[in-house]
Amino acid sequence: MSMSPSSTSQVDDIPAGRNPGAAGMDMGQLQDLMQSFNVTAERLHETHETLYSQVQTLEHELAEANDQLRRSQQLAALGEMAAGIAHEIRNPLGCIQLYAQILVEDLEDRPDSIDLCRKIGTAVRGMESIVKDVLQFARDTSLHSEQTTIGSLLDRVIEDAQGLLVSERATVTRRDLADQVMINADLTLMTQAVGNILRNAVESMIDIDMDPREVTLETSLIRKLRVDGDRPCTVSISIGDRGCGIPEDLMHRLFNPFFTTRATGTGLGLAIAHRVIDAHGGDIVVGSREGGGSVFEIHVPVELSGQALPESVYAGVR
Repeated sequence: MSMSPSSTSQVDDIPAGRNPGAAGMDMGQLQDLMQSFNVTAERLHETHETLYSQVQTLEHELAEANDQLRRSQQLAALGEMAAGIAHEIRNPLGCIQLYAQILVEDLEDRPDSIDLCRKIGTAVRGMESIVKDVLQFARDTSLHSEQTTIGSLLDRVIEDAQGLLVSERATVTRRDLADQVMINADLTLMTQAVGNILRNAVESMIDIDMDPREVTLETSLIRKLRVDGDRPCTVSISIGDRGCGIPEDLMHRLFNPFFTTRATGTGLGLAIAHRVIDAHGGDIVVGSREGGGSVFEIHVPVELSGQALPESVYAGVR
């Protein structure tokens, strides 16, 4: 097949190195275009992966926040029921104790019977102690708040726990990144709540062969996701131990009243701590500690406006 002179001319007009399918674009420009496309595609992929990771994190945090809300509602309902039962038990216990005391006076000439009556009195006092803990858990946590620093609160907690720390040869190691932060809190209730968790950490190491038994106490600032989607600044008080740890399948039951992993105790210490922290608008998170043991994180909302804090405090906010 022969080509006309005009067709031959069109072919000859294509400069060397040009791609007839690239509409006036030489190979160098096409390579630059493809490189730009690859870079853009890679950035889009990285952005997608980052967004996907953030969405997963937010979903996990939101699920945790919803779990905290449901647990608070359940504990409040359980507290009301426990209060009614405890009041009903307290009256007959008082009668039993009174009658046991009368019997002790009437049986002065019968030592064996007196000893039996005293054992009844001891058992009643033990039950009275349990009823007292139940009522403390169930009572309305009306707050009488005042301003204090996190450091002052923890000083008071450690001072109250000195007897236990000495008897169990335990030490407290502090990392006070946010000790200067001011919070509004009911000092009596917060001291009791944090103290219950500190006591729990020390007692978890009683059967562990180590000397001294070390509890780590660390404060910091974090951003904690709330159910409404906001992420306010929050003070975190972290209490870590080197005890036997908590099985994963039992962690969700730790704050249930009367649940305990030890042979002694009423199992109300952590439940009371949860109610107090919840009344302050905070929450408690528990997890396993790297290297063995457990770590409890208490989160309490804080208003930082007007507080003159060093830059090192803000550096840890995540």
